[in-house]
Amino acid sequence: MKKKVIVAGHICLDITPVFPEGKVKNVEQILSPGKLIQMGNADVHTGGAVANTGLAMKILGADVYLMGKVGEDAFGKMILSALDTYDATEGMICDRDSSTSYSVVLAIPGIDRIFLHHPGANHTFMVADIDFEKVKDTVLFHFGYPTLMKSMFQDEGEELVHLMKSVQEAGAATSLDLAAVDANSEAGQADWEKILEKTLPYVDFFVPSIEELCFMIDREKFDELQVRAEGGDITDVLNIEQDIKPLAKKCMEMGCKVLLLKCGAKGMYLQTAEEKVLEKISPKTEISADEWAGKEIFEKSYVPEKILSGTGAGDTSIAAFLTSMLGGESPEMCLHLAAATGASCVAAYDALSGLKSLEELKRKIGEGWEKVC
Repeated sequence: MKKKVIVAGHICLDITPVFPEGKVKNVEQILSPGKLIQMGNADVHTGGAVANTGLAMKILGADVYLMGKVGEDAFGKMILSALDTYDATEGMICDRDSSTSYSVVLAIPGIDRIFLHHPGANHTFMVADIDFEKVKDTVLFHFGYPTLMKSMFQDEGEELVHLMKSVQEAGAATSLDLAAVDANSEAGQADWEKILEKTLPYVDFFVPSIEELCFMIDREKFDELQVRAEGGDITDVLNIEQDIKPLAKKCMEMGCKVLLLKCGAKGMYLQTAEEKVLEKISPKTEISADEWAGKEIFEKSYVPEKILSGTGAGDTSIAAFLTSMLGGESPEMCLHLAAATGASCVAAYDALSGLKSLEELKRKIGEGWEKVC
């Protein structure tokens, strides 16, 4: 029998207008007042951690149950229709008092994505919305994007801490992902360092991006990286020893057991706690504490066949990492498959269309799939 997984949290509708081909260096070359831009079709798909990570895990072979909230509106119906294709609507809540969350994703060739985001019903998602009878039968509970869910970050993250602690007490392993926030928003003004200090002791697998994490726990370093990047992507200027490892160390000190840091096109970094700490992870996962203990590995990305959009690349990488871990793969193979899935994802505008099976990815890796320099 497959290990049961719950993926809960943020879900939205992603609307991605397709820009003309040809890379640009600055957004101003495309977007300027009064300019008419001839566009291609709009790519419309489900987005957010629940859809991206949850459905990706399902596609990769995991037994996944989704928990999220949408409004009783046109966008909500579109999301439910898409989830129904995967037989994944049972755990979804329709709230007549909320609107459905959406993101307009500006994937301009040559520039990192820009998101115009409306949180909608995600802001009202609470611990009370979780079916803990389902959690009791679950091996892994993955929660995504509390940064875009007001109930989870207000009051110094009390609801988030309550959620992750309650899930662990119910016997499941926990996994947590973040999302970028607008620095001027209420989420951007929250004390995320304090929130994470309180939450991470109840998180077994912490899987944020380096940009999100740096913004939240070391704002001075984040500002420094922005200056070094000169307006570009800060992952292009990252140094493993000076930038990545200090942030990872801070997370481990906060109580994280397994940390997977997504570092954009460069790759991803894995750090794990010592064996006696890993032994606290739910035995339902059947993870080998001895095999996973004390790892510090930077995994370079694989070269994609083509790049259309980075939408969902991080989420689907997480899906591959967690699915592989539950399947008994080694930490090294979990990293390989996570990186390979990210490289496959960017070949499509949405998060799911470019995905390949784990077996196919293993074959490509075994055949010497080229990595980025």
